[in-house]
Amino acid sequence: MFDFAPDPNAPKAALYAALNEAADALTRDESDGVANMANVAALMGEFLGDTNWVGFYRMVDGELVLGPFVGRPACIRIPVGVGVCGAAAKGETQLVADVHAFPGHIACDARSRSELVVPVKCDGQVIAVIDLDSPSLARFDEEDRAGIEALATILSDRI
Repeated sequence: MFDFAPDPNAPKAALYAALNEAADALTRDESDGVANMANVAALMGEFLGDTNWVGFYRMVDGELVLGPFVGRPACIRIPVGVGVCGAAAKGETQLVADVHAFPGHIACDARSRSELVVPVKCDGQVIAVIDLDSPSLARFDEEDRAGIEALATILSDRI
């Protein structure tokens, strides 16, 4: 059994180091991508405060399809290039302080106010995105970006 206990008072860099260490430990020897995404979604839900949705969208036949997550029910399919997740599916991290100011934002959960979406790439191709939503404006910053981009690198050949 794994028992990862994040320190809510830790600086962000230490929190992400602990999150990524836990994610690495959970996924290192597991070949099932869905199981790995499910465990990492649960870890993100435990480690990352002030979020109302954390999880994955998988690239399937040229569109994003809902993967494991923690939060309220979500949009099932998102076209590449549409909304924050669809923009990230083109290969670039999206750090959005106010989702309502983002052109074409898809409001799966009306409570979401800010979002961070990081592409997961394998052999140069986007295979999934990691999506974090918060009910607070400007919840995510460059430290969050760096931490989740490091997580995406860990997962690049495990999902």
